[in-house]
Amino acid sequence: MFQGETAITIDDKGRLAIPTAYRELVARACGNRLVITYNAFETTGLYIYPHAVWEKVRDQVNALPRVKKPSRILQLKLVGAAEFVEPDGNARISIPASHRNAAGIERKAVLVGMGDKFELWSEADHLAQIRQPLGDGDLGDEFQELML
Repeated sequence: MFQGETAITIDDKGRLAIPTAYRELVARACGNRLVITYNAFETTGLYIYPHAVWEKVRDQVNALPRVKKPSRILQLKLVGAAEFVEPDGNARISIPASHRNAAGIERKAVLVGMGDKFELWSEADHLAQIRQPLGDGDLGDEFQELML
């Protein structure tokens, strides 16, 4: 399980160093095989999946009916844009330029552990997400009671 947020810097070659706290966990979870793709539910941010988790997500998304436009868009954003990456000897992974540009990620970014995957956000977009409050009714009553 990945959790927590880490401020990171994307280097001039578009690489990020996997934070030390996650390196062993990534190695155990997926043998250092990761997949980067778009966040299909926001206009910014990227998902970084361990390979085994990605395979399940990919298969579920590809099983959706291609005749429905929302399914095709989800397939395009998640499966069509998926890139396999492995950390180099310095635990850095390359984030494709097309992905960085589409997600608005430049130099300063935040890597967020989200359970079975990471999310990568630009520093500004992450801050905007964190500052956005949930409104009444955004979550079901059972979740609101749990959080209080």
